[in-house]
Amino acid sequence: MDLQQLKYFQTVARIEHMTQAAEKLNISQPALSKSIAQLEEEVGVPLFDRKGRSIKLNRFGELFLKRTMPISKLYEEVKQEIADLVTPDYGVITIGFTHTVGMQLIPRLVRMFRRKYPNVQFEFTQSNSFHLLRQLEAGEFELCLVPYVDTDIPFEWVELWSEELFVIVPEDHRLANRKQIHLSEIGNDPFVSLKEGNSLRQINDQLLALANISPEVVFEGEEFHTLAGFVEAGLGVALLPNIRGLNEYHLSKIRVSEPICQRKLGIGYMKKRYMSQAATTFRDFVMREFREK
Repeated sequence: MDLQQLKYFQTVARIEHMTQAAEKLNISQPALSKSIAQLEEEVGVPLFDRKGRSIKLNRFGELFLKRTMPISKLYEEVKQEIADLVTPDYGVITIGFTHTVGMQLIPRLVRMFRRKYPNVQFEFTQSNSFHLLRQLEAGEFELCLVPYVDTDIPFEWVELWSEELFVIVPEDHRLANRKQIHLSEIGNDPFVSLKEGNSLRQINDQLLALANISPEVVFEGEEFHTLAGFVEAGLGVALLPNIRGLNEYHLSKIRVSEPICQRKLGIGYMKKRYMSQAATTFRDFVMREFREK
């Protein structure tokens, strides 16, 4: 087995379609099929179940994939480390971020960073916090900008800033004219929230528990503006940061006196894992930007 065979196998395992995998690898399908067959012969068992044109990783293949992924990652890390030594001002920074962070912050930071390092390139991934952290752990990117979350993933997280969370209600709601309320005052209102897997959902649940209330969740959405639309329609209330565009809805935004309602956001990376020089420089740049504010 060589590294090229391993790359071929991992691509087929991910796509589970021989023709599409061959196109992605820019080789012929017969050559790819031959490489996979040789690998299976060397390992001693079939790694895929084949039915007609479909191909699916079997239990032997799943084990082989799990055990060999660190080999590929280590190889890529060594290549990147050497490249950093040769060309420290060049490189590709892989970074994940949540939807709200991507609205304004990421474009601004990247623009500022590239003024000093114009040759550095970026690859971006956008998703919810828990999915991003799983991807970070799997080595799909080096950095992520996410709110703080409780998780077993052993990543390093540095707080950059915090955002106040507001109770959001329709303009004709009984609390709409209040400047400040206790969170318990929405205990009997229908509640709209993000789906589980989002850090703000975790924060919402913790804050509601602190206020000793358990409102009925009538809708679970995937992004903030959908929740704002449901609140505007009178279908419930929400607990949200002051996101861009929120003022365009017919809503009232109310401060919470107790408990303190906020979410902390920061930059995360894996402990004891090699990070490219470009990513390290960007991480330090971001941390310095927020320290100086």
